[in-house]
Amino acid sequence: MRGNKLTNVLLTAALAASALGLAPATTAHAQEIQITGPLAGAPAVRRMRQYRTSRLQLVAPTVGYTLQDEFARHLMVGLEANYHITDYLGIGVWGAMANFANAFQIDTDLTGQIIANGQTTARNQLAMPDNEGFGDQVARLVGLASVHVLFAPLRGKLALFQGAFVDTDFYILAGFTAAFVEERADFTAENGATECVDADASQRATACGPSQRERTTRFAPAPMLGIGLNLYFNDFLGLALQWRAFPFSMNPAGDDFAGADATSSISQPDGEISGADQRFYFHHMMNIGLIINLPPDAAVSE
Repeated sequence: MRGNKLTNVLLTAALAASALGLAPATTAHAQEIQITGPLAGAPAVRRMRQYRTSRLQLVAPTVGYTLQDEFARHLMVGLEANYHITDYLGIGVWGAMANFANAFQIDTDLTGQIIANGQTTARNQLAMPDNEGFGDQVARLVGLASVHVLFAPLRGKLALFQGAFVDTDFYILAGFTAAFVEERADFTAENGATECVDADASQRATACGPSQRERTTRFAPAPMLGIGLNLYFNDFLGLALQWRAFPFSMNPAGDDFAGADATSSISQPDGEISGADQRFYFHHMMNIGLIINLPPDAAVSE
């Protein structure tokens, strides 16, 4: 009798398990949470300081330094002005220059080594007529000017020394840059390059030397991309940190290393200094500047 009861229990459990396995699956429904009371309809942040909205932001001065240059780096001083339509979107202009009697243009160690140890021979007398004058033929970045759009997707606070807290925001900027580049002037067959290439050692200074010191300034348009971080000490003053990049072509060493050979599709030295010797570069620079916000009082959200 007891065995029959146990068998019936086991059969009942097996049938129940089979029925559950064959039962159709049901759809789960999430329950919408209704916020009531004083938080109903409240904004995510209250009393938020809007440092950008409808304000003119001057960055004066900006001090920048170019990075990864082969022969000359540039310390650039400038001004920036931005107007923000909202707290996250704005437009602006920026300009900087390094042409202060070449005092803000710094030769790299590579340039110094070439000046000290370079050798001029019949093979390179066009590219470098005199090693001691090599600094005169190096390309220099004279100035930059840009128009840009700013987008600030992130903001928050930073703790300094675990005690002082500053409001900060991270932003992206993109736009158009006009670069003003000073380079070695073109030296072609029309103005004496052939005589330089064919000159012997005794004629080198006369045939090639003047071209090493001839300069020309040109305008190079380029797109511009950058990122930045603003630190706000108060409603009126802050600190801006920026990285900017702008690609354009230049001849950094003022030498002859490329050209169109009529008998070859490969670019190679052609016995002239010209635009064919320019190389494409992705120029980088870091900027730091003092922020002045106008009007001096920031708006505060509800």
